Amino acid sequence: MGVMWCVVGVRVMRRAAEFGRSCSFWRDLFGRPKSTACSGCGPGYQSPLHAMKGEREKIVYLPCIYRNTATRQADYLATVDVDPESPSYCQTVEAVDLYWKCGLANPHTSHCLGSGQILISCMGDPSGAGKGGFVLLDGETFEVTGNWESPGEAAPFGYDFWYQPRHNVMISSEWGAPKFLADGFNPAHVAEGQYGTSLHVWDWTTRKRVQTLDLGEEGAIPLEIRFLHDPAAAEGFVGCALKGSVFRFYKASTGKWSADKVIGVPSKKVEGWMLPEMPGLITDILISLDDRFLYFSNWLHGDIRQYDISDTKNPRLVGQVFLGGSLTADGPVRVLDDPEKQPAPRFIQGKRIHGGPQMLQLSLDGRRLYVTTSLYSGWDKQFYPEMIREGSVMMQIDVDSERGGLSLNENFLVDFGKEPGGPALAHELRYPGGDCTSDIWL
Repeated sequence: MGVMWCVVGVRVMRRAAEFGRSCSFWRDLFGRPKSTACSGCGPGYQSPLHAMKGEREKIVYLPCIYRNTATRQADYLATVDVDPESPSYCQTVEAVDLYWKCGLANPHTSHCLGSGQILISCMGDPSGAGKGGFVLLDGETFEVTGNWESPGEAAPFGYDFWYQPRHNVMISSEWGAPKFLADGFNPAHVAEGQYGTSLHVWDWTTRKRVQTLDLGEEGAIPLEIRFLHDPAAAEGFVGCALKGSVFRFYKASTGKWSADKVIGVPSKKVEGWMLPEMPGLITDILISLDDRFLYFSNWLHGDIRQYDISDTKNPRLVGQVFLGGSLTADGPVRVLDDPEKQPAPRFIQGKRIHGGPQMLQLSLDGRRLYVTTSLYSGWDKQFYPEMIREGSVMMQIDVDSERGGLSLNENFLVDFGKEPGGPALAHELRYPGGDCTSDIWL
């Protein structure tokens, strides 16, 4: 799950546009810029495979949240130095200011468009009820220009989205009504219909919602959605938090879109927890630029998984690493009737990792996976109160991008518990020139 702002920060969106507006958004099939607005911004990779050969990442941007914590300061945007040759390796800086418009609230995902505009998905209306609409910002002034969706076309809930212009399609996902999820998770709200179970298919040209894919109980709370990076591909994946499922969505021969469950993480039968079963709670997924590997985080179980998706219909688990979570062997939760041993607590440089792996970002070459531990402050407070007191962390996972495999880099740790304003909750990770979760090739 990415950051859910209550209001849009002008400075955050300005910086978001700077690090998200890679020229690859505006290039046609032959690598030529489609808009002069692209001049001088980003490296201009003409294909996903070309991007994989780009420079190693040197800085990472992370929104850091104080809302719902004891610190009464503004949320801010941190810049983390991830260049091992730099004297400020693993250190941070900077800040934010906020507002919103268009009858929408709780903005979540931003993508740049070929027109030079910025498109942002929203989760609700100003009252906190569910409403899946989209806001357009001017790419130069960052002023709100209006709603993207046609009048009356907003979905019941909103969250993430991805578009594929070659197929004239955008697909969006849904979390739930912001006023019901803001202060933590209540299972009763699921039964009351306050959380989503559907994907919404939009006609990219007319901006109308043309199809809804109900994923059912197994697809409850579909969050991060990723098309394959190949711009000709008419398929992708979405992680569904509540039942630990990953669905593959695809364009059928009829021209309609369908979705099938292709990965399932079984819930654990437990004692000493709020429910008799604990889901993995898949909160983030991403796909490597060569479309070979899928990664996702289980925020509650505490592991990150790597799947070979060379056969998209049959993903194959090839890597796994535990980084904290709610099942650690020395914790209050006991797992019943499960052959897997409860993982040991994770320490890096003497610091115990509180929380579980959450937001992910992969290096362009696919060899390093960055991860943060905070989900959303209200849920952090409910499931990992130690993280509220001590702050979240950023870690780095070394990836075997040939055969598959994950291992923790014991020499890398960014501790947001040591921020000048007090412990902070770091979320989504983005690179200045575009990355696996922001770049969309035309």
